[in-house]
Amino acid sequence: MLYSKFYPDKMKRSYYIVFLLMLTFFVISFLTNIMGPLIPDIIKSFNLSLVMVAMLPFAFFIAYGFLSIPSGILLERYKEKAMMASAFIIAAAGALLFALFSNYLIAIISLFLIGAGMAILQVVINPLLRVSGGEEHFAFNSVLAQLIFGSASFLSPRVYSYLVLNLNKPAAKDNILLQLLSSLVPPQFPWLSLYWIFAAVSVFMILIILVSKYPKVRLKEDEKAGTVQIYRELLKNPIVSLFFIGIFAYVGFEQGTANWISQFLKTYHGVDPQTTGADTVSLFWGFMTIGCILGLVLLKFIDSRTVLKFFAAGAIISLSAALYGGSAVALAAFPITGFCASVMWSIIFSLALNSVDKHHGSFSGILVTGIIGGAFMPLLIGYLSDLTGLRMGMNLLYLNLIYIGLIGFWSKPLITNKTIVLKPKTAEVQGREK
Repeated sequence: MLYSKFYPDKMKRSYYIVFLLMLTFFVISFLTNIMGPLIPDIIKSFNLSLVMVAMLPFAFFIAYGFLSIPSGILLERYKEKAMMASAFIIAAAGALLFALFSNYLIAIISLFLIGAGMAILQVVINPLLRVSGGEEHFAFNSVLAQLIFGSASFLSPRVYSYLVLNLNKPAAKDNILLQLLSSLVPPQFPWLSLYWIFAAVSVFMILIILVSKYPKVRLKEDEKAGTVQIYRELLKNPIVSLFFIGIFAYVGFEQGTANWISQFLKTYHGVDPQTTGADTVSLFWGFMTIGCILGLVLLKFIDSRTVLKFFAAGAIISLSAALYGGSAVALAAFPITGFCASVMWSIIFSLALNSVDKHHGSFSGILVTGIIGGAFMPLLIGYLSDLTGLRMGMNLLYLNLIYIGLIGFWSKPLITNKTIVLKPKTAEVQGREK
């Protein structure tokens, strides 16, 4: 009682809700970043051109453009529990739709629905994490969430490989999960088993959310969705537009690379997309997770703009090696490209918010809408690749990286990241050492 009297805010912390949110981050990543390994199989299954298959990630990520800002408005009315449950209901419906009716048009509708669910979740979970984990632990929990997000992206291509390689084998009869999935999935489409898993995971999350007790979240002023007038005011500010393009460029680069890795390796190096191709995509996300950890250390000692410039230059070099090197070089360079991309999102986002002095909630909504870059860039690459080849199509990614690197030169944040300055030894200390 004394504790709750003198430290009332501490009593609001809920380790259970923090765990649930970390699980949600894992599921979002697991569902979001699987498209790359699937692309070669989808092309083969539905006999698609590159631009047609690129419509699938387009459908997924365009949902962010439609729903990011409206979700922020709805959150203030319907609250976190209802919004999270609704998001997973939409995602489950999308996954079941594709699993039951496997054709190209249904795939586009399905991926839009799954993307819509993920967009809603992205808006809800950060303010909830702040309250349930305690504001003083928010930075740590946010980093932990990013690491969990990356681990799911690393794992999902490996789950895909396991399923497509084992589903139709005689040994599958001894595995209850494989036996169940093989009865549900057409033998020629073993990759569809992933969407049954997506549906099951989404239903599982719905049940957990419905029985969970949520803390009361009071949105800070910089977390609230703004009025139409505030959005108009922000959009008149050229800095807002420039950073929106920065987020657009980053997500376009990330998805434009990850979605085409497996198909590129198959086309130019004869790599099996169900094994080595999927492993390379997995390593792309795994190296990105490792890079996040290194980035956290670097940002304690170096200005974030300098870090961004060097990592963008590194990404240009590694992407060039991946696109124009031999097979062994490409297999190593694509994961290194993921490593170089690791710090870009967080640095661009923080530079953006630190470059304006008000309306951070509305500005965040505009920035999150920039995730639609993940819709347009794979589509543009697919269109150009049908005309000139996939290697030339992926050269579009250089435009994204150049823009990202330039942010490190032109951005002038009101607040820069705090760095540790190592004090030089004084003359007295130097004299003692002599």
